[in-house]
Amino acid sequence: MSIAGGPAMSNGHSSSYSLNLWPGSAVNSSFKDMDDGFGVHSSVRRVEKGGLAGLQNMGNTCFMNSALQCLLHTPQLVEYFLQDYSEEINTQNPLGMHGELALAFGDLLRKLWSSGRTAIAPRVFKGKLALFAPQFSGYNQHDSQELLAFLLDGLHEDLNRVKQKPYIEMKDWSGEPDEEVADECWRNHKTRNDSVIVDVCQGQYKSTLVCPICSKISITFDPFMYLSLPLPSTVTRIMTVTVFHGDGSGLPMPCTVSVLKHGNCRDLGQALDSACGLKSGESLLLAEVYDHKIYRMLENPFEPLVSIKDEDHIVAYRFCGKGAGRKKLEIVHRDKCTPDILKGNVGKYFGTPLITYMDDDSPSGADIYLAASRLLSPLKRACASTMAHSGEENGFLLEANGETSSGCNGQCEPRDQSMGNTELEGTSSQELPFQLFLTDDRYLSCKPIFKDSVIKSGNRIKVVFEWTEKEQKLYDSSNLKDLPEVYHKTGYRAKKTRQEAVSLFSCLEAFLTEEPLGPDDMWYCPSCKEHRQATKKLDLWMLPDILVFHLKRFSYSRYLKNKLDTFVDFPVHNLDLSKYVKQKDGQSYTYELYAISNHYGGLGGGHYTAFAKLIDDNRWYSFDDSRVSPVNEADIKTSAAYVLFYRRVKTESKAELGETSQAHAGL
Repeated sequence: MSIAGGPAMSNGHSSSYSLNLWPGSAVNSSFKDMDDGFGVHSSVRRVEKGGLAGLQNMGNTCFMNSALQCLLHTPQLVEYFLQDYSEEINTQNPLGMHGELALAFGDLLRKLWSSGRTAIAPRVFKGKLALFAPQFSGYNQHDSQELLAFLLDGLHEDLNRVKQKPYIEMKDWSGEPDEEVADECWRNHKTRNDSVIVDVCQGQYKSTLVCPICSKISITFDPFMYLSLPLPSTVTRIMTVTVFHGDGSGLPMPCTVSVLKHGNCRDLGQALDSACGLKSGESLLLAEVYDHKIYRMLENPFEPLVSIKDEDHIVAYRFCGKGAGRKKLEIVHRDKCTPDILKGNVGKYFGTPLITYMDDDSPSGADIYLAASRLLSPLKRACASTMAHSGEENGFLLEANGETSSGCNGQCEPRDQSMGNTELEGTSSQELPFQLFLTDDRYLSCKPIFKDSVIKSGNRIKVVFEWTEKEQKLYDSSNLKDLPEVYHKTGYRAKKTRQEAVSLFSCLEAFLTEEPLGPDDMWYCPSCKEHRQATKKLDLWMLPDILVFHLKRFSYSRYLKNKLDTFVDFPVHNLDLSKYVKQKDGQSYTYELYAISNHYGGLGGGHYTAFAKLIDDNRWYSFDDSRVSPVNEADIKTSAAYVLFYRRVKTESKAELGETSQAHAGL
């Protein structure tokens, strides 16, 4: 049926377009300026194969032509703009173009559907669009999705049936049922926004924000015109962390996990918990290692992961119990066998620091030694058993059976503390079997540690363990070296390989996955009265008849711009979204693809085209500026797909079909 009240033919297109406008009005002038012959009291006859006209490129306007062809082949918009829609032109809306943008778009649509295959130069439309969105003036390359967003918004404001928008105060959610809140939000939205764009293109989603500090929950129901879906590679991040045992119960082991790219250290810790199989009561301490020393402790669970670079070295120390408030012992390694010429006889630092907790607030040198002995026990060499009871000056004693605690399979048990006491008893009153030095926060000073030394420092004790030839023979230090990076970038050859395809459903699920807000997108918590990095969860509540998916192929940061050419496998027919919609309102959630905006090439020098389906002919066509050619349906799936346009497939029961037929017969 005609939305604007004009007569409609059986195929959904009006047979005549009588535009009853007031003389001298701006809208009337706009209609008179149309150069396509569709003036007042004129009629439009849809010729055979209408809709196959190309759009001329007027200088880097392929982005505009691509988006326009998709909209110009949207069935509901074709039906609407081929009718008399003059009564819905809103000339008073300060947010629109007083109807000029809608008239220019309608003029362009009528040309395309009546001029056969003659290419059209959309100069008038481009001029009106530039007045509404000045960033599209000139002839620079732009983004087709960005233009689409501004165009739909401009068309909505020009066709808004609400002439005077009332003021509506937004209410805060206080536990009401979702159905009531959603209905109220949609009614409020329709009170201010009512147009064919809202009728056809707008849906509603549920947004849930949770404060990480006070757990305040905020629920809103917001309208949407399209869904910007992140590709999985832009959502998640692969990170490798080396896990050390803080009690010396095992060898270090690298662990690779997948986390949210914009997550925090709590997300990384939870992923490591699952990957390492942490038992009840165990905890992890995250730290960043730089230049063989602890650069920083990652103890703040809300530390954003974006602060960790791919080339960084991250370690996790595994402990029994929680470590909050306990004194830490940090042991760094220095090689005495390779003196540093620039620093005299002082050796170079190497390997990865070891960390454990000390229960005594003022530990003695003997306590420090016993803790270091436990941490190093998994590194003992098998050949070290030949040195047991050999009278070596080092004073180390091994197990009576001659086997090391590490064994051959790498499964280690913590060294018995009584064995360490035996080693201490074999030394003098002052000397320790290890050469240990107490250092400061900057690792500049080194004071020898003796058995009866009392270590009084803050919450963190830093000790240098000096490796001599004797320690190198007893322990395998290779397990402390070659710490893997967070993410090792592949070489040029790997980039040339074909990327793994992802499905449209995985992109949608990534869009609906709970994630923390970015550091630049903080939420003001009404309970805390401060901005917080809240977690956000989106749910689809109501879907429109025309559903647009924007695949976020372009990523921008302060230092890097990138485009992802990942192949997204999307269904052409029978896209079933029923399991993703929270509200079941009896409508069909099955969609069919009818248009695609494509982007080929990289940033700056790319090219936009479009695929569109003529519904009446059930044929797909390629629209490359002025060139229009048929294309097989099997060839429309490419890695260039950027914006996908779907229309709802309505499934009516036999009873509904009968009522509809009777209604048409009555009309």
